[in-house]
Amino acid sequence: MFQGKHFDRPVILLCVRWYLAYNLSLRNLGELMTERGISVGHATVHRSVIRCSPKLLKRFNRRKRSVSRTWHLDETYSKVRGQWKYLYRAIDSNGGTVAFWFSERHNLTAALRFLRKALTRHGHPERIVIDGSQTNKEAILPCDGESRLQDRSRRRLEPIGIRQSRNLNSRIEQDHRAVKRRVQSMLGFKSANNARVIIGGIELIHMMWKQQAKYACHQQLSLAEQFHLLAA
Repeated sequence: MFQGKHFDRPVILLCVRWYLAYNLSLRNLGELMTERGISVGHATVHRSVIRCSPKLLKRFNRRKRSVSRTWHLDETYSKVRGQWKYLYRAIDSNGGTVAFWFSERHNLTAALRFLRKALTRHGHPERIVIDGSQTNKEAILPCDGESRLQDRSRRRLEPIGIRQSRNLNSRIEQDHRAVKRRVQSMLGFKSANNARVIIGGIELIHMMWKQQAKYACHQQLSLAEQFHLLAA
């Protein structure tokens, strides 16, 4: 990840972590580095974030602890070139992030793709809580059948219980806020690909703050400590 790069590993990691975690612009980060005697252009910081975020997220997912069997599913929004795009998210009953998916469309196909990804990674939940979205309900039913057919655990899986309640799903609406707060301060994205990568990095930081890594859940490590362990 860092081989052959102009800047040392600690500098790259610091810039990437600060950008994803805090409401700092790329130019803010360049100025902070200059104060520390390191000349880093804002374009360099952006390239580092785009390059490192997917690799760090992939490493994190291999070390992520399991989630509970009750999920809350919802979607939120973000602008790309002035147009609204959609971020599908699910958390478990303990508030841990189950999965997320950035989509350019808000339809049944997008909901199906998101759910299949979540079920493949985390297995079959007992219940999914949604708001009044009929599209999400229509996506759960076929994904439930597919998941039970593909299961190799030899245990009998019950159909996923679907609970539609706006009040019960306020849990995930609250969880959206941490991600949306960072995204909104960026004033929109220039492309869907950049949005997907950077939002993935923001979600990574959000999971670290929730202590969702196996190596962090019993040690109460700081964000910086978790980040460096992940990149080691």
